[in-house]
Amino acid sequence: MILGIVCAVLITAASLFYIFYLPGELYLGPEKTRASYLRERKDVVYENLRDLNFEYRAGKVPDTDYQSLKANLQDEAAGLLAEIAQLESGAIPAPRKARS
Repeated sequence: MILGIVCAVLITAASLFYIFYLPGELYLGPEKTRASYLRERKDVVYENLRDLNFEYRAGKVPDTDYQSLKANLQDEAAGLLAEIAQLESGAIPAPRKARS
């Protein structure tokens, strides 16, 4: 009986140690800059545009929805490209307005 309790306590302690132990140094990956975030976001927007065109040609998206979604994605892509150009040229970007 006592041996079972000791085994249970040891297993619980080992499990808790395994779950909550943090090594001295953690590798969190490369530091993200605003420019790298914008490039990743640009890639996502372009992929969404390709997917939207595919869905439209397959007949899954109505024309009115396609036009509005395409315009929104193109506007977002243009904004991203403008901000990337500002960052690369060293200009200070204007404050962004909040999305509604």
